[in-house]
Amino acid sequence: MREFVGQSIAGFPPFILYFLIAAAMLIVFVAIYLRITPYREVDLIKQGNCAAAVSLSGSIIGFVLPLAHAVAQAVNLTDLLLWGLLAMVVQLVSYLLVRALIPGIVSGIPQGQVAHGIFLATVSVAAGILNAACMAD
Repeated sequence: MREFVGQSIAGFPPFILYFLIAAAMLIVFVAIYLRITPYREVDLIKQGNCAAAVSLSGSIIGFVLPLAHAVAQAVNLTDLLLWGLLAMVVQLVSYLLVRALIPGIVSGIPQGQVAHGIFLATVSVAAGILNAACMAD
């Protein structure tokens, strides 16, 4: 039993390290995403703006899906960082493409147009799913 517990605990330091790195990458992604959007999502969410909440939530999920896959398949920390960075780029480009496709989204989300938030969230999650699926093991 003691050996089993020792083996289980042996995986704890890598777990903590990978978790902290992934959490830091999520924080960096959210910070960058909040800077490239011309509206203040956090303030809008505090005011009860559903469009902002849905769009930001979709972007976070769209980033975390491939990031989780990167954590699961990473052979080392450099591997995790590279795949996580790719996931970040895909999400940011997805936002910029939606913004180019629907220029009114920049004013629609602050105005609470939920359709804009849902569409942006859907594209973000779809991009994240495709991104995760394309990460070969």
